[in-house]
Amino acid sequence: MRVGLIGVGRIGTLHAETLRDIPEVEALVLADASTSRAREAAEKLGVGHASVEELFAMALDGVVVAAATSAHAELVLRAAEAGVPVFCEKPLAADVPGTREVLARVKAAGIPLQMGFQRRFDPGYQAARAALVAGELGTLHSVWACTLDPAPPAPEYLPTSGGIFRDCSIHDIDAIRWLTGREVVEVRATGANKGADFFAAADDVDTGHALLTLDDGTLVSLAASRYNGAGYDVRLELHGSRRTVVVGLDERVPLASAEPGARWPTQRAYANFAERFHSAYVAELRAFVDVIAGRSESPCSGEDALAALYVAEACERARRENRTVRIDEVSG
Repeated sequence: MRVGLIGVGRIGTLHAETLRDIPEVEALVLADASTSRAREAAEKLGVGHASVEELFAMALDGVVVAAATSAHAELVLRAAEAGVPVFCEKPLAADVPGTREVLARVKAAGIPLQMGFQRRFDPGYQAARAALVAGELGTLHSVWACTLDPAPPAPEYLPTSGGIFRDCSIHDIDAIRWLTGREVVEVRATGANKGADFFAAADDVDTGHALLTLDDGTLVSLAASRYNGAGYDVRLELHGSRRTVVVGLDERVPLASAEPGARWPTQRAYANFAERFHSAYVAELRAFVDVIAGRSESPCSGEDALAALYVAEACERARRENRTVRIDEVSG
C-alpha cells in the first residue's frame, strides 16, 4: 500500500520511521508546509517526498496527518474528499463546532478516521483495562491520572494550544473513557501559574487540576503540569474495592521516595512522550494499516475525540468560571 504523511516535526518523523518499517507499506511519501524540511526528512529515511498538493494528487491508500494543529481539519477534509482513510493526531479541530463539522463531512464521505490517542495501545493501559473488565479490582470507586511535562512548550505555542486541559489532559480523559467504559457527567477544575509569565499572557495556566464525576458515581482526579523537572511523568491509578493497579509505575518514573533507605527508582527518568510511549506509537500505526487494509474498524474514532473534547472544554470552562460544569452544557 502507498501511504502519505503530512508534517515531519518530532511526532511526524517518529510516525514516518514506523511506517517505513511496516512491510505492507510499500511506498511512503512525506509532505510538509516546508518542502525543504520534507525533502530532508525523506532523504534521511530513504522514502519519497512531495508537496502537499502533489501528495493529494497521488493514488494513496491512506494519509497520516501529523502537521501543525491549525492544519488538521483542512487536511482531514482533503483526505475525505479524496476518499482515503486518514489517521490524525489530536485535535481534529480547534473547537467543538469545528470538530462536529469535520466529523459530519468525514461521515458523509464514508472514509475511516483514526485519532492519535496512543495510550490505548500502551501495554500498561491495556493491562489495567483488562484487569478492570475481568473484575479483579472489585468495584471501581476512584481514578487518579496525571500528565506532567518536564518543561513548558515554547511561548508561541500556547495561544493556539487550547489550554492545558484541551492540550495536555485530553489524553488522560480519552484513556479514562476507554478504560472504564463510562462517560463523564460533570467537572470541577482550577489552575495556577507558578512559572513563566507567558502562560498568563496566553490566558492559560501552567498547572491544572480537575475533579470529574462519571455516570456511575466514580470520582476521577486529573492533574497536569508544565513544570515537572524530574522528568516526563504519566500515570493512571484505578482504585477498586479489592485491588488497585497503577499504570506508569516502573523503574523510570520520575519519583523520589522520602523514606529512609529507599532506593527507587533506579533508572533514568523518561525525558519525553516519545520515550515513554514509543511502543504505543508503533502499535497505533500498525492498527491504522489494518484499518487501511479493511481488516478492522478504527480503534479510536472521531466520535471518541469529540467526547474527550467535550470533557476538556468543560474543564476549561469550569476553571475560568469557578463553578461545576455539566458535560451536557457543552455537548447539548
